Amino acid sequence: MHLKLSCLLFIKRKDGKILLLKRNKSPNKGLWSPPGGKFDLSSGESPFECAKREALEETGLILEDNDLRIFGYVSEKNYQNSGHWLMFLFECRKFIENTPKCFDEGSFAFFNRLEIDSLSIPPTDHEFVWPFYDKKELGFWGLRADCSESTPKIKIEASPS
Repeated sequence: MHLKLSCLLFIKRKDGKILLLKRNKSPNKGLWSPPGGKFDLSSGESPFECAKREALEETGLILEDNDLRIFGYVSEKNYQNSGHWLMFLFECRKFIENTPKCFDEGSFAFFNRLEIDSLSIPPTDHEFVWPFYDKKELGFWGLRADCSESTPKIKIEASPS
């Protein structure tokens, strides 16, 4: 299996609602997820470069490095029996004003944090992406999940001291 490098962007409006994408494509087709995407490995893209490019491509939001704060990573082994993922999690410090237009990957909507818990989101996001998002102010988090079994085995590799 191949390792895929990606980023997820947690972008808010001024009212605090978080932007999510209902995906039209795999992985996670039909589920809600923060915008983001895979690194351009051919150009040697860094996590920040990937986050800025994906924000622009998917939402039209132009970001600088200081508009982003990386608060963790999630390493998923054997995700959906299709590969390994290393996802960098970014809080966007710049607000978005409007709902981005639908595009081939899906459509966007805003939700408050409590609404997200009742949405159709990837099961592993319920287990470890959103709980670590909720603790992002405490510091940097790193998480390893082996998704080979029906119940992922989770290990915290880095946590705030």
